[in-house]
Amino acid sequence: MTGKILAIVIVVCALAAGAGLYYQQVYAYYDDVTSLGEGDVVLTPTSGGDPVPLPHADWQAIDADSSPIRYRSCFSLSGDFDSDGWEPYPGAEPRVAPGWFSCFDAEEIGAALEEGTAKAYLSIKDVHYGIDRVVAILPDGRGFAWHQINHCGEVVFDGQPAPEGCPPPPDGTARR
Repeated sequence: MTGKILAIVIVVCALAAGAGLYYQQVYAYYDDVTSLGEGDVVLTPTSGGDPVPLPHADWQAIDADSSPIRYRSCFSLSGDFDSDGWEPYPGAEPRVAPGWFSCFDAEEIGAALEEGTAKAYLSIKDVHYGIDRVVAILPDGRGFAWHQINHCGEVVFDGQPAPEGCPPPPDGTARR
């Protein structure tokens, strides 16, 4: 009888721990992002300089303090979009969003990028050290943004010194 009770306690504890872990990964750390207005969606011009606001509507976003790559946003373009003049972002890979943030479908966005029907652009370089904000625009006028580790971050976050051409990492970013 003691073995059955012990087994039940172990199973209940494992289920509770699993449910707690699931909740923390999918719900606990995400917050809705407050709109900044026209500055919610910006693109970096190929000529350099500061990012430029992109006219948009229906913007919604989530983010979390627990990781710099948890940012996701969805929006629709207001008016026509001229894809010329914006810094392309090769190798863009949308990150999966929690299922409850249903406007962001990473598989759909990724497939459109691979097929060439969508284009990805640099929104903000180094929004956090080693992390870029990427914007993808679909042909139907829907847009999406997420944070992606850039080439500097890939090296530094792996514990290596910053490669040539990268800014020095902030204290505590890389192992020494």
